[in-house]
Amino acid sequence: MKKYSLELHQRRIVRVLGIAQVLNGVGVAGTVAAGSLLVASITKSEGLSGLAQTTSVLGAAVMALPLARLTQNGGRRLALTVGYSVGVIGAILAIFGGAQGILFFMLLGAFMVGAASASGYQARFAAIDLATPENRSKNLSFVVWGSTIGAVTGPNLMEPSGKFAEIFGLPKLVGPYFIAATTLFFAVVVIQLFLKPDPYLTANKTEDGQSQKKRETTRAALAHIREYPVALFAIASVAIGHLAMVSIMVMTPVHMAHFDVTLRIIGFVISVHVLGMYAFSPIVGSISDKIGRIKTIQIGILILIASALISGLAPHHDSFTLGIGLFLLGLGWSFTLIAGSTLLSETVSIDMRPSTQGASDLVMNLMGAGGAAVGGVIIGLFSYAALCYATALVVIALGIWSFKFNKIKTI
Repeated sequence: MKKYSLELHQRRIVRVLGIAQVLNGVGVAGTVAAGSLLVASITKSEGLSGLAQTTSVLGAAVMALPLARLTQNGGRRLALTVGYSVGVIGAILAIFGGAQGILFFMLLGAFMVGAASASGYQARFAAIDLATPENRSKNLSFVVWGSTIGAVTGPNLMEPSGKFAEIFGLPKLVGPYFIAATTLFFAVVVIQLFLKPDPYLTANKTEDGQSQKKRETTRAALAHIREYPVALFAIASVAIGHLAMVSIMVMTPVHMAHFDVTLRIIGFVISVHVLGMYAFSPIVGSISDKIGRIKTIQIGILILIASALISGLAPHHDSFTLGIGLFLLGLGWSFTLIAGSTLLSETVSIDMRPSTQGASDLVMNLMGAGGAAVGGVIIGLFSYAALCYATALVVIALGIWSFKFNKIKTI
């Protein structure tokens, strides 16, 4: 494929992936709150309400490596189609479980909807298979930015989708899963119709003029990562950034609710946090392309540390200061995710990319799930401030490690 046509194809890929990411985001985002409420409704226990989100996160983690293997064998188009399709089936199972009051099917559905989240994470890597070093982060960031629309729109569709479910005599809380099934189905259609030629398979051909025959295993990829400290650091940057974001973000509503802060204010603080996560992604991508991946990660580390300190020092009733802390938390996550993901992809060879990217997403999601669990223990035994300071220490350790790579040219 000629350079000019390759550039046009790359722009088209980014647009297609962005559309799919919007559809994915609208579907998945709306199920987060609905899933928790649905589990509480079925079990009659608020203490078990977190099971829906936990199983969804685990679903994303479990699907990371299979999607990577599918990419190796058949390209991004195959992997994303399978991931989104599993999400469609999961949404249908959640509707059935919620309507019949069967917790197993509801959680199984939430687990499978998590596969759609895994596909969303994989989509960011698909955006840079054919990108040049000068615009890799920017291309990746546009796909990440697509999540902004979904994150904002999805939760606001809870009420109208609930009324739609009631028309069929179903519980209102299964309504968002109707939205998820529909939007994820359309994401499959978009990927099938427009994501071709496949970016990963095309990139494989451009390496030496013919398709690669060797398919690297996950074990080989992990061995490869251990041999390349920069790749290991890239995965750590993504994972620790995600750990910091999830552990503080999940516990902030709990912290605020203990002091009778209204749900409206809590929702506003979380909305500001989501804005920080996604809205400035293209700017972050441009910064990464301009100053380099390592420096961008270091900026993200500083922002995450500032976020943890501001949040930890904020009085429990000071929603304004907490909002600033949570906004910076999302922004710092954006810096480490975009620059770290780009750094990983350009550090390893083309045949190693899918398996190393899958390993990165697996570690990221497991760290997120662990962060939420440990965060609950810390806030229960000590305080919200202690959680923020403990998180800051982990991020500081990452920052100290980053100085080792200051002289490495990453773009």
